[in-house]
Amino acid sequence: MDTPQLHKENVPGSYKCAILTISTSRYEKYGKIDRPERAEDASGKLIWGMVQVQGSKIVHYELIPDNTELIREAFKRCLYSEADVIISSGGTGLSPTDVTIEAVAPYIEKEMPGFGELFRHKSFEQQIGNAAMLTRAIAGVARQKALFCLPGSPNAVRLALELVLPEMGHIIKHVKGL
Repeated sequence: MDTPQLHKENVPGSYKCAILTISTSRYEKYGKIDRPERAEDASGKLIWGMVQVQGSKIVHYELIPDNTELIREAFKRCLYSEADVIISSGGTGLSPTDVTIEAVAPYIEKEMPGFGELFRHKSFEQQIGNAAMLTRAIAGVARQKALFCLPGSPNAVRLALELVLPEMGHIIKHVKGL
């Protein structure tokens, strides 16, 4: 009998995470940096802290402007790194400068639509009401790595990670075919 407990057996207890913050204003002010606190990046710092509390390791952090080619280059670096998971924040809205989804979509081999659906549902219920429809937050798989593209707001990042982190070992198990 296939139970949720059986399905979660032998999942990795820790993993390696790459964090990408997409923000033109922060990039113009701080340039290339290697730690979120050096750019007053509340969302990046939140991701870093929540991942580490889980006992996992940050192997890469990068601040990138809202530029399709630069975002693609950063994701490609992470896809060929030791990271098991890539989490980005920023650039998932509807403004003309929000291009994260367009930049990342070509790399996604398998979509994880349940993440976006659940995230928007929880955002609607717990945070922003009908405005939840404006986010294009997505998740997927590329090169046996889990990818999560989150909005830039710290509240949205916290909500998304509260959904994802308890399942991360389970996600990685499936993504890597373990």
